[in-house]
Amino acid sequence: MIHALDTSSSALVAQRTQLDVIAGNIANAFTTQQEDGTIRPYRRRFVTFMTGDGKGGPGVHVDDVREDASPFVERFDPGHPHADERGIVQYPNVSITMEYIDAMVAARAYEANVAMMNVTKTMVRQAIRLFA
Repeated sequence: MIHALDTSSSALVAQRTQLDVIAGNIANAFTTQQEDGTIRPYRRRFVTFMTGDGKGGPGVHVDDVREDASPFVERFDPGHPHADERGIVQYPNVSITMEYIDAMVAARAYEANVAMMNVTKTMVRQAIRLFA
């Protein structure tokens, strides 16, 4: 039963990482400049998962946080300080709607794993009571 707790706890960590990445995407949805001052939009990031921990351990773990290679969104905004000579501004390839949906999925997965941990704790408690 302890493996069930390990599996659920690894999923909690993975989903928390997913939510952190989503929060970063939403926070930078309109960022058109890098930290060093370079005029280049923020590129959306996403999490990839792997089964196990690479060493035969149970559960799911974060494999990598990658950048989305999809094209930036171009908008005509000649008054923007980062507009090119045609008045076009490149914005990040972040869709607030999709990020919100991904956040809801991650939150539900997190909740499901918390519920699974509670069921496992109850089973362990009952097993201890039977043996005592």
